[in-house]
Amino acid sequence: MAIFTGCGVAIVTPFLPNGDVDFESFRNLIEWQISQGIDAIVVCGTTGEASTLDDKEHIETIQFCVDVVNKRVPVIGGAGSNDTRHGINLAKEIEKTGVDGLLLVTPYYNKCSQIGLIEHYTATADAVNIPCILYSVAGRTGVNIAPQTVSVLAAHPNIIGIKEASGNIAQVAEIARLVPDGFAIYSGNDDMVVPLMSLGGIGYISVIANVAPADSVQMSGSFLRGDLETARKLQLQMKSLIDTLFADVNPIPVKAALHMMNKCQLQYRLPLCPPNNQVMDKIKNEMTAYGLI
Repeated sequence: MAIFTGCGVAIVTPFLPNGDVDFESFRNLIEWQISQGIDAIVVCGTTGEASTLDDKEHIETIQFCVDVVNKRVPVIGGAGSNDTRHGINLAKEIEKTGVDGLLLVTPYYNKCSQIGLIEHYTATADAVNIPCILYSVAGRTGVNIAPQTVSVLAAHPNIIGIKEASGNIAQVAEIARLVPDGFAIYSGNDDMVVPLMSLGGIGYISVIANVAPADSVQMSGSFLRGDLETARKLQLQMKSLIDTLFADVNPIPVKAALHMMNKCQLQYRLPLCPPNNQVMDKIKNEMTAYGLI
């Protein structure tokens, strides 16, 4: 069973100037997302700068989100590691927070084989009792989950879907051809939501939903309701803003955009840092044109 259909926001993690997690701003972001109709919240993923959170912060941030949401929408906790043992321990602790599922990024840096991926994901899924979503984003991790590998992993009862962020629509089509009915395919690319859903995808895990949640929800919701024309128009309408939010490495631009909306401070954890003036101007111009500031 899918954890959600439609749009799940890959929510940012706000920070204070001293480097701590800004839980007050985080609470406000969560409440705003829910008020805008978001279908799910994915916390401590790539956009949430999870790679710079230590395990204690990672678990506390997910626990905070679970408590604030209080079952109003599904909460999915980001997990995964290039060390399978560490990833399993983290996943087990995240499970205790009461999340509805886990988003498991591919092991990074090690660049394991497809057999290694199968063993890694099987060991992780065996260790927990909640649904797991694979996360394939080779552009960041250097490791792609091949369609045949997805097909093998889809047989595991706890592995119920994939966030596919390869940007390769032919690969998405092959995954859709190979996996069983009911296996959830989510787009990990905001600019490919409608194409992916046309191949059987049931939604997406979104960066742009951080700043434009209502339109993001409407795009996937329209498609699911059979209103393909509205979905198509929204995909094209948001294209320029989506491109701008990736004018620097994610989540640098989207955090800057939220700062312009007075929703979080312009704070990152090194090695991420604020965008240069040229990118800031581009974000400001696009956000103004879209009517967000």
